[in-house]
Amino acid sequence: MKELSLNILDIAQNSIKAGASLVDIRLNESGDLLQIEIEDDGCGMSEELLRRVTDPFSTSRTTRKVGMGLPLFKLAAEQTGGRLDIASTEGKGTLVRAVFNRGHIDCAPLGDIVGTIIALVQGSPDIDFVFRHSRGDKAAELDTRLMREALGGEVPLNEPDVLTWAKESLMDQYYNMS
Repeated sequence: MKELSLNILDIAQNSIKAGASLVDIRLNESGDLLQIEIEDDGCGMSEELLRRVTDPFSTSRTTRKVGMGLPLFKLAAEQTGGRLDIASTEGKGTLVRAVFNRGHIDCAPLGDIVGTIIALVQGSPDIDFVFRHSRGDKAAELDTRLMREALGGEVPLNEPDVLTWAKESLMDQYYNMS
């Protein structure tokens, strides 16, 4: 994938398919390192699946025999001198953690992370997403649990005005991170 935000979208969609009610997406920039974590409370993976999950010919899909999301994310991290770690417990959820050396020539750009987060909220309005991108002492954040609370549970999160507000809020926060 040409942008890391597309990897994040793919992994978050896996969390949704795994029955997660909460998907926590964390990005942390420190020096030349970018750490990306996607954690969910979905069904988790068996130890056997966890051992082979980064093999492109290993997938839980029944529609095709290959799964490229995690193998490509692992390759993207390793190409920069980074790594990919996955921890999962059946019935409790999964944590995917990737570390990238942003100064490496092969590091893919982050891409449209705001668009990715908004697409996740729009496509799965009943799931809670917590997003935090920190850089030093500055951060951009969105927590759909707080949005639901503010809306009183009466307005769906995929309502166009709500999505516009969420996008503008994140864009403003990113502007202030510069």
